[in-house]
Amino acid sequence: MTVMAMTATGQESGNIRQQDNFDYVVDQFADLQILRYQVPDFENLSLQRKQLLFHLSEAALMGRDILYDQNCRYNLPIRRTLEAIYMSYKGNRKDVQFTALETYLKRVWFANGIHHHYAEDKFTADFTIEFFKSCVSQLAPEQLPLREGQTVGQFLEEIIPVIFDSAVLSKRTVQSGDADLILASANNYYSGGITQEEVEDFYAGMKAGKDTITPISYGLNSRLVKENGKIVEKVWKVGGLYSAAIEKIVSELRKAVPFAENKVQKAIIERLIEYYQTGDLKIFDAYSILWVEDTVSDVDFVNGFIETYGDPLGMKASWESTVNFINKEATKRTKVISGNAQWFEDHSPVDSRFKKEKVKGVSAKVITVAMLGGDCYPATPIGINLPNADWIRRDHGSKSVTIENITEAYDKASQGNGFNEEFVWSDVEREGMKKYGFITDNLHTDLHECLGHGSGKLLPDTDPDALKAYSSTLEEARADLFGLYYLGDAKLVELGLVPDAEAYKAEYYKYIMNGLMTQLVRIELGKNIEEAHMRNRQLIARWVYEKGKNDNVIELKKRDGKTYVVVNDYEKLRNLFGALLAEVQRIKSEGDYSAGKMLVEDYGVRVDSVLHAEVLKRYAGLKLAPYKGFVNPVMREVKDNRGNVTDIVLDYTEGYAEQMLRYSKDYSFLPSYNN
Repeated sequence: MTVMAMTATGQESGNIRQQDNFDYVVDQFADLQILRYQVPDFENLSLQRKQLLFHLSEAALMGRDILYDQNCRYNLPIRRTLEAIYMSYKGNRKDVQFTALETYLKRVWFANGIHHHYAEDKFTADFTIEFFKSCVSQLAPEQLPLREGQTVGQFLEEIIPVIFDSAVLSKRTVQSGDADLILASANNYYSGGITQEEVEDFYAGMKAGKDTITPISYGLNSRLVKENGKIVEKVWKVGGLYSAAIEKIVSELRKAVPFAENKVQKAIIERLIEYYQTGDLKIFDAYSILWVEDTVSDVDFVNGFIETYGDPLGMKASWESTVNFINKEATKRTKVISGNAQWFEDHSPVDSRFKKEKVKGVSAKVITVAMLGGDCYPATPIGINLPNADWIRRDHGSKSVTIENITEAYDKASQGNGFNEEFVWSDVEREGMKKYGFITDNLHTDLHECLGHGSGKLLPDTDPDALKAYSSTLEEARADLFGLYYLGDAKLVELGLVPDAEAYKAEYYKYIMNGLMTQLVRIELGKNIEEAHMRNRQLIARWVYEKGKNDNVIELKKRDGKTYVVVNDYEKLRNLFGALLAEVQRIKSEGDYSAGKMLVEDYGVRVDSVLHAEVLKRYAGLKLAPYKGFVNPVMREVKDNRGNVTDIVLDYTEGYAEQMLRYSKDYSFLPSYNN
């Protein structure tokens, strides 16, 4: 599970520890700002660790095409066509048509496809069909991703509706509503006209009579297709679907093995290789157990088919990777949290039937990320808790990370942007956020990842997939609520994690303001909320607002024609967080699909259109970008005249388009159409 950056404004706090004159902002276009992050202390690592990081980082880039194809079957041909135009165009590059195409391509790069990475809707092309046709006509056929035997005219006939017709493949992932969620979604996890009912029946049949104590994650690493009337799984593995890219990932993992820090880490990498070679989900579980139990290695990584947010049914996983090493000083606070995990579990406000009698293997650390890939790039989480399998969490624990050099970059790039002056009610809240924001931001992430996702348990015989399309939103809500509830607990003062009993109010205020109002800047007027993390935040904020009305816990106040959030009673707000946590945990533990659906649909999806219009207007005046992502540093080997590697160095100067084009040249291994 991941936690994404909470605000639309870059309010995430940080404490830069390296170059004060570092140029964080790289580019800005549409609703996006591209930043770069520093990798503090990389230069002080041993050569062995640097070489391990290098090969793991190469593996993190090798699977880039996989995510594009998972997000939509037309993403690769469209990206390659646009890139060919972009590099070959001989006309006026400042012409309005070309700049519109350039912006569209930059958005495709950012979202790993033609659909918005958060809103899920297909991008609108602001260049004309005629301009696009003229650009394509100037390319040689070999520069285009043509199917075998396809003419340029036939290619245009196929691809133009995908780019320009809003009704064609309109939404990447549909997660609610009365439509067939599989047929309505444009993602490429299912094909051949397969229906939601057929998918559910297929996996229900696969699970029937199988192990329910330690079940594999059915469907996690495959596309489900209907061919000649028969439903089959196409597994993502060496020799299977996406083999060309997976073979490259495996090659770099093999190169990493000699540089492993210890025997355990060596075994982890080798087991991951075995999983990629076989596609066997039992081997993936074995790898996950080895990985979660490794709490001594300084270098760590995620590489594989991990998160299921992009699947309407929450089963199939997108490909992602991060490569990192420990921030030992900052990790001291997470060790305090994980060391007290049993106390937090025992004192949780949830029903005792849903609590773990013995919390196992909870570990947490603060990391410095060195490379982002797949579904963690360019937009990246700020915290991760894995593995996702409930039974592995139950029997072996979980491992959590907070990515502090990413939050540092957010903070540095957002200083003085005027957001707090526009949306925060008074100087009292602004000063509180300034004083405590860094502490409480990171603590909420720590609690969310380390304890929230690892807390609670399913009742015996509860299907881990029982909540279906609502599972991701409810799981993120559960973890957020756990963190929010405990931020206001005196235990955090006792443990020395916050300086005083007032600190939690900064995070409470910001969370409610964001959930009720300011995250709406990420959504087009008239649209509902689709992304799981955003649904989760509105669900929580709207629920406590509604339930606290009789006690006037939270108000939406008007001043000078503008709406502001005012929290009148922080103690009662904490109690409401606890009550909602208890209900969400019950829903998960019992697999209560109906109650989960009602909670998400009633509080997390629909948007107040009047308030939405107001927020958009106010935000537009600030000229900010609501979404942020990153370019990676360039990692290079330094060799002597004998070809021996003597150092690994980082270069921070690469631009956004420059990096994306290089990645498309050096890390693109899949055919344009992956059947």
